[in-house]
Amino acid sequence: MPVHDFDDDHAAYARRGGGRSGGGRRARRFDDDEPLLLKRTGPAPTAAVDPDLDRPDDGARWSSWDQAVHGPAPHPDWLVTELAATDTELGVLKTGKEADVHLVRRGIPDTDRSCLLAVKRYREPEHRLFHRDAGYLEGRRVRRSRENRAMEGRTAFGRKMIAGQWAAAEFAALSQLWELGNKLGSIAVPYPVQLLGTELMLEFVGDADEGRAAPRLAALRPDPDLLRRLWDQLVDALVVLARAGLAHGDLSPYNLLMHGERLVLIDLPQVVDVVANPTGRDFLARDVRVVSTWFAARGLPADLVDPAALTAVLLREAGLR
Repeated sequence: MPVHDFDDDHAAYARRGGGRSGGGRRARRFDDDEPLLLKRTGPAPTAAVDPDLDRPDDGARWSSWDQAVHGPAPHPDWLVTELAATDTELGVLKTGKEADVHLVRRGIPDTDRSCLLAVKRYREPEHRLFHRDAGYLEGRRVRRSRENRAMEGRTAFGRKMIAGQWAAAEFAALSQLWELGNKLGSIAVPYPVQLLGTELMLEFVGDADEGRAAPRLAALRPDPDLLRRLWDQLVDALVVLARAGLAHGDLSPYNLLMHGERLVLIDLPQVVDVVANPTGRDFLARDVRVVSTWFAARGLPADLVDPAALTAVLLREAGLR
């Protein structure tokens, strides 16, 4: 199997339309202090629902679409945006220390128009938040010193702000990467449907007919040809992130879904600005090391998945070397 030539690969990638726009300008850097969408529309309202409001006859809730910050336009055709829609809870897809992910069907009663959504609900402030949140929050600052002090001191108010930052950061990162994926075709993430307080609604990635989520890469044993194609997909996705000045921050085979033969990146609340964060390079290098180790253990040659070589490429793409 030939040695992977990063420079040749990404020269070809640039010819396909990736990389910086004309004149050498870099992609807009993600602002995880005040995401662009929130700057334009104002802060998302609280996700709390008045229990006295009338419910649909079947016990579901009315769609919260009209209350929320919306994902990038134009919205996908499959997405139900009608105000007459209801949201029906179908179960839990995943539980975690920081958030739980639920499966919800949004549909218009008495019609066949519906879609499945993955709804990520971050923990209330009294629950444990990210165990490494201090490192991830480096480089994220709000403009008012009171809020900064509260976040740094982990007061109750500060913890609530941090929870909101995780949801807003993930929503903004997914919005940016979704638009880049549509333009370049080199990265796949779930479509970010809406943000309401600390609740994030996402495209469900999996078998919609059976409500079965796409498997995580960690659970699979791809054959050698597919393994190589998946590695190439991952490298392209990491280049897109780097050119946007970002690192996933917690990348592993558990945060990569395989939908058909397409890798989909998930779980991006801790996305790191590799320039603004003093340890951004370290987060990027760790992401590469973890996934390189997994692919090497599955049989790809060590020189193809050399983490030092790929890290150097990504740092150059981010403008740090």
